[in-house]
Amino acid sequence: MFIDSHCHINFPELAQRLPEIFQKMQENRVSHALCVSVDLPDFPQVLALAEQYPNIYASVGVHPDYPDTPEPTVEDLVRLAAHPRIVAIGETGLDYYRLEGDLEWQRERFRRHIRASRTTGKPLIIHTRAAAEDTLRIMREEGAGTDAGGAAGVMHCFTESLEVAEAAIAMGFYISFSGIVSFKSARDLQQVAKTIPLERMLIETDSPYLAPVPFRGKTNEPGYVRHVAECIATLRGEPLERIAAQTTENFFQLFSLAR
Repeated sequence: MFIDSHCHINFPELAQRLPEIFQKMQENRVSHALCVSVDLPDFPQVLALAEQYPNIYASVGVHPDYPDTPEPTVEDLVRLAAHPRIVAIGETGLDYYRLEGDLEWQRERFRRHIRASRTTGKPLIIHTRAAAEDTLRIMREEGAGTDAGGAAGVMHCFTESLEVAEAAIAMGFYISFSGIVSFKSARDLQQVAKTIPLERMLIETDSPYLAPVPFRGKTNEPGYVRHVAECIATLRGEPLERIAAQTTENFFQLFSLAR
């Protein structure tokens, strides 16, 4: 079976099609999915899905791309994460690609999420884009990762270099690949997927975005995570069932409350 370790099925593109979404998951042997929070106003929708469906888990956090949204405190995140269906903190991190100017607010938001993760013991879901150096620096400064006595976590929708992946793995993090790894232009990323230990790998859709080949350009959904696994199996020259089994085991190792 396969697990989609990062999706947004509460987003309108998918929320209106949930029976179809779940049917396609079943057809593609996708047993579970983690619905990831991006802001506090929409968090109740994320939690409601996890409460209603036993194979859906949830996180709590505020995405770095959202400047005009209620700012979470550490206490807010810790309180909301106490719910048993919340298995992670995030997504959080840094994104210098879309936003310009003084982004210190983004770095402070990231620090609060790391502190909430350390307090709760729940793993971090980290988004980083065009900000790898600062992301790793703040992770180290705040004690993110098992090497510093914090919780583990995942670098989601990974698009950075092998060196960044290895630095995160050394801190106790997993590396998650989305449909981007199947794009012909993603040769450097494909090399990362071929090189890192399978024991540190997750797969995801980040749906409704970034549909893998052969669905590129269409609305993505959790059932398509199988195609991410198929691409990685081809790249590594390993059986698909091995990729499926190990990434599933990795998911439950990281998000231990989901087990």
